[in-house]
Amino acid sequence: MLAWTALAVGQTYPARPIHVLVGFPLGGAADVIGRIVTPHLSAAWGQPVVVDNRPGAGGNLAAEITANAKPDGYTLLMIATSHATNAGLTTKLPFDPANSFAAVAMMASVPQVLVVGNSLPAKSVTELIALAKSRPGKLNFGSGGTGSATHLVGELFKSMAAVDIVHVPYKGVSFAVTDIMGGQLETAFSSLPAALAQIRSNRIRALGVTSVRRSPFMPEIPTIAEAGVAGYEATGWSGMVAPAGTPADVVARLNAVINAALKVPEVIADLAKQGAEPEGGSAAEFDRYLRKEITKWTKVIRDAKIEQN
Repeated sequence: MLAWTALAVGQTYPARPIHVLVGFPLGGAADVIGRIVTPHLSAAWGQPVVVDNRPGAGGNLAAEITANAKPDGYTLLMIATSHATNAGLTTKLPFDPANSFAAVAMMASVPQVLVVGNSLPAKSVTELIALAKSRPGKLNFGSGGTGSATHLVGELFKSMAAVDIVHVPYKGVSFAVTDIMGGQLETAFSSLPAALAQIRSNRIRALGVTSVRRSPFMPEIPTIAEAGVAGYEATGWSGMVAPAGTPADVVARLNAVINAALKVPEVIADLAKQGAEPEGGSAAEFDRYLRKEITKWTKVIRDAKIEQN
């Protein structure tokens, strides 16, 4: 009986407007990516798809609302890398970051980039590692704040490269990049879009991107993995989930229309303006990736003894 009910829901879905929650204010990566893709869902189905910003608690407020919503496909959630890192940064979440949700699709990825000042005598990742090992505790790296993505990718780098580099938190990674240009800071991890103009104008030097593959926006920059830290990967990403228990047929319909949208030239171009690449893939693949990300970042946070909330 339950199987027939789920099948019937899938065949008639969607029959009314869909709400896509975003746990961050307007203009954030997850918000922008959601607003690029969702109009194509609406066009495909002839039903409104409304993006609803519910900022609060680092994205956890919208996640809690979604986790407690009826699992019928009419309340969805845009998540980003912070959904995985919150699992380690927040001690008592009112939901399970993996098991309270049904993964729908990974939508886009944005790499971070390791940058240094032009005066630093390191022209590659391997040279930076050698320099750091010759000066333990003397070099520093800036980030957008304690527990931020740019902090955590730096801690992962420190661990995998076995170097002692001091973390300097800023109230936004743009301030760190400014200090690198001014010589007050030596290195930083930044989102590639935020540092692209300064890299292209030769005001700072890019040593490597954190993604598993080179960025099409600056293909001359090697990945950190190929530049000297084998296995390193720390890509920023955005994707969509639904409440756990959402019928598989509904998840499949959502996944199919998102994958189709990510192949539309207009969508690809709009994502590129944000420095993002379309991803896609099956719901099962996204579920495996999300769980892997939660495990990875929780370990990084614990190993680095980053203060939890």
